Amino acid sequence: MRKTLICALVCALSLGLAACGGSAPPGAVGSASRGQLSAGEPIKIGSLHPLSGSAAADGQQMDNGARLAVEAINAAGGIASLGGAKLELLGADTQGKPEIGQSEAQRLISEGAVGLIGTYQSAVTANVAAVAERNKVPLVIDVSNADSILQQGYRYAFRVQPNATVLGTHGARYLNEVSAAAGKPAKTVAIFHEHGPFGVAVRDAFTAEAQRLGIQVGPVISYDPASVPDLTTQMTQVKAADVDVLMVAGYHRDAVLVAQAAQTVQPGVDAVFGVGNGGFDLPQFPADVGAAGNGFLNTNFHADMTNPRTRELAQLYRDRFGEEIRTAAVLAYDAVRVIAKALEEAGSADPTALRDAIAKGEFETLVAAPGPISFLENGENRNAVPILMQVQDGEVKQVHPTSFEEAAPVYPATPAAR
Repeated sequence: MRKTLICALVCALSLGLAACGGSAPPGAVGSASRGQLSAGEPIKIGSLHPLSGSAAADGQQMDNGARLAVEAINAAGGIASLGGAKLELLGADTQGKPEIGQSEAQRLISEGAVGLIGTYQSAVTANVAAVAERNKVPLVIDVSNADSILQQGYRYAFRVQPNATVLGTHGARYLNEVSAAAGKPAKTVAIFHEHGPFGVAVRDAFTAEAQRLGIQVGPVISYDPASVPDLTTQMTQVKAADVDVLMVAGYHRDAVLVAQAAQTVQPGVDAVFGVGNGGFDLPQFPADVGAAGNGFLNTNFHADMTNPRTRELAQLYRDRFGEEIRTAAVLAYDAVRVIAKALEEAGSADPTALRDAIAKGEFETLVAAPGPISFLENGENRNAVPILMQVQDGEVKQVHPTSFEEAAPVYPATPAAR
């Protein structure tokens, strides 16, 4: 029954692979050392995510999403152009540490991975991308948004989510649009951001666009998302600054601290507005913070829950793992499907042939986007555009733009008092 459900799902998602259960003669493969498959040998894909450490919950979700994709593809008959070859996922725990991610990427390649996905933290992904480039093995970045990762001239790195510039720029525009439409345009914004490459890049992009739109930015406050014990002192600075909005770029752990501090301090802002925030739009966030998070907004990539195919995957995830799927898991699912379809199109397990097929292909996505995954020459997804979400009555809703709207945005949305 489970295999039937997975096969039905993957067929409905139009992977572009062979019909369920079919097979075909093997396609051309690369040299004996790169891409040559023996009869019955699986095609190995490396999955690098933080399975321990402060981001372990997200990392485990992403690993689960990647494994569901592999199961679905294999249940549907594998890679038909390679004789129905099955995929095998090689997992690795980066621990959220760049040096561990680097060594684990090298290990997975040494064990035969012809493609990699990962890794969640931008600092880790930067090291993994360098390893992938050096070994000429394609890396499909599921989550990591620092622009600098793909500014190295790499040919083997591709990113499915929006980069920091896209997130920050759209974040400022969405804030401007929603606040102006409500008749209370945001004029001053304070910023909280995690101190790593992700937070810094989002901060800079948001600030540039906000200032272009006539919005004053400051104070700007950074912190270590893995170790900061409380954000009450920082929230008190925001209250003293008497700004209209607090923008936050961080992860889930510190998102909870932001909600708690806002409820305690009552900074008087019209909205707490995330940009690329890894917490505010998670289904677990309202459950973790209760009324303290109601009304929080977030500009981010997001699983398109207006798409019935995405809802099918969400139900499968819920049945299998007993919790709601996070968008990061959907992106990992998409990343595996990118590699699978490219293998099909290449008719080869050679990493260079795989890279070329990724570069020129179009790939269906279950994330809200104006079109399929399709990569620019620099490896960025040309159709990666964030949407705006909001916590409303304990649920995360898509609220802007209207093409993805599940509910109208509520603004102002001043944080609730205790």
